[in-house]
Amino acid sequence: MTGTLVNAFAIIAGSGVGMVFRKNLPEKYETIYFQAVGLFTLLLGIQMALKASSPLLVLSSLVLGGFTGAKIKLDEKIDRLGHVIKARLKNESERFTEGLTTAFLLFCMGSMTIVGAIEEGFGKTSDLLLTKSILDFFSAIMLAAGLGIGVLFSFVPLLLFQGGITLFVSVIGKDVPPEVISEITAVGGIILMGLSFSLLQIKKLKIVNLLPSLVFICLLLALSRHLTAN
Repeated sequence: MTGTLVNAFAIIAGSGVGMVFRKNLPEKYETIYFQAVGLFTLLLGIQMALKASSPLLVLSSLVLGGFTGAKIKLDEKIDRLGHVIKARLKNESERFTEGLTTAFLLFCMGSMTIVGAIEEGFGKTSDLLLTKSILDFFSAIMLAAGLGIGVLFSFVPLLLFQGGITLFVSVIGKDVPPEVISEITAVGGIILMGLSFSLLQIKKLKIVNLLPSLVFICLLLALSRHLTAN
């Protein structure tokens, strides 16, 4: 868990620096900033989505994940959690929850998160997550400058998600096939593409409801491998 803990600290530190810059960020520059971040997120999402080698499984996982997220009202629960945290902090920021969810998706949907957490789970190395920590530090500065303190609290879901992958892999104790990583990355890329539409104010999508798709792609891949083996 060393890499994940360092990563969480980097996000906290970067967010703190970003909050200092936020106080002096004119509104006109804030608009330009979000356009740049939105376009970059779209590019990153496309690159990740193109890694898919089983488009039908990716589509199926997104549909099933989206249905599941909508059924359990995942987006509403995350919003309520954000409001509870904001109330506890007595923070008046209107973009608190947006900052938390946007930062979490950007920090956790990339291939570095998945591959790095898996490598650490196998006890091989934490180098990839330590490299990611440096990148996330600077990303947190920019995100916190635009979205505020909500970005800082994204370290909590990052610990749960990234650390959860590491712990799960350490328990199952066997190599994860490369195609599994590719398909999970592709699903994450499509989620990031949806996030970019929100950042660019093209259309506000309930992206959080798609998060169960990451579980469904693993289940569908396992089922596909089982059927192929038989």
